Amino acid sequence: MSARADRTAASLPRRGDYPYALPIQTRWMDNDAHGHVNNVEYYSFFDTVVTAWLIQEAGLDVRAADVLGLCVDSRCTFHASLTFPETVEARLRVGRLGRTSVRYEIALFSADGDEPAATGAFVHVYVDRVGRRPTPIPPDLRRALEALDAARPT
Repeated sequence: MSARADRTAASLPRRGDYPYALPIQTRWMDNDAHGHVNNVEYYSFFDTVVTAWLIQEAGLDVRAADVLGLCVDSRCTFHASLTFPETVEARLRVGRLGRTSVRYEIALFSADGDEPAATGAFVHVYVDRVGRRPTPIPPDLRRALEALDAARPT
């Protein structure tokens, strides 16, 4: 292994860096012709962990709330392959919490790996459902997001 690879592995986040975890089962259809989960599915896993957290932990009714989060930026860095059958552990934290926006940071881990298979982020801007204009994050949602905020002292 090269010195560059050693530095990269040493700088990767660990499971414990993310307070929320959601197991996601890969499906046969997630694999591509190369025998591993296709890159587009990683974004689907990201979206799934964020939305599951919003519903289960933040109590947000994503179908009827007065506000909704629109993804204005996303990224994914691939570190290792995932495959079927495998349970992926999607981990979530808040990297930055603004007045109307939040940066969700996500890491995907295989069941037996300490290093993430992928890391990435979604930036959501919260908007009024009807007018689609940026609006302050509601107090209840803000409190839930603060619990995931990686920058907050523990």
